[in-house]
Amino acid sequence: MTKKQVEIVNKTGLHARPASDFVLEAKKYESKITICRENGVPVNAKSVVRILAEGIGQGTKIEIAAEGADEEQAAASLAALVESGFGE
Repeated sequence: MTKKQVEIVNKTGLHARPASDFVLEAKKYESKITICRENGVPVNAKSVVRILAEGIGQGTKIEIAAEGADEEQAAASLAALVESGFGE
């Protein structure tokens, strides 16, 4: 299992468009991928509904965990997407 810790930097957090972008990127990988906010419960990173339900805002630290054949690439790619601020 590969894990990456990142902080949400974009002003609007993981609202509809960034959450959708995150899910689209996660679905490119075979690995099981979850995200978890601090002291939270891991949720499926391939479900936009689950991500939106978490209400993850700017400044929130999350952990991206991937497990599977392409776990390292998946975790690195998703962490880079978050760190980029989703182009906002």
